[in-house]
Amino acid sequence: MNTTLANATDGRAVGPEPRSAVIAELLGIRDVCALLGACSARSVYRLCDGGKMPFGLKLNGMRRWRRAELIAWLDAGCPPVRTAKGASR
Repeated sequence: MNTTLANATDGRAVGPEPRSAVIAELLGIRDVCALLGACSARSVYRLCDGGKMPFGLKLNGMRRWRRAELIAWLDAGCPPVRTAKGASR
């Protein structure tokens, strides 16, 4: 059964996004390590927990990161995403 419907007026496909497009956008820890370049998994988790990089999403107990969010963070020069508790402003 095909869930994508064709619009009769202009022929464009209308319907939900293919699941592969959504899944491909999320990165696992190994992919994040490779994207950051020779960084260990433990270092990535420390950076996330310290608020120095995007935290990502927790899905069924596993952490995943959005590729676009990490790329934007890297392009911005890797600024901290969260300030420390009790820090003066």
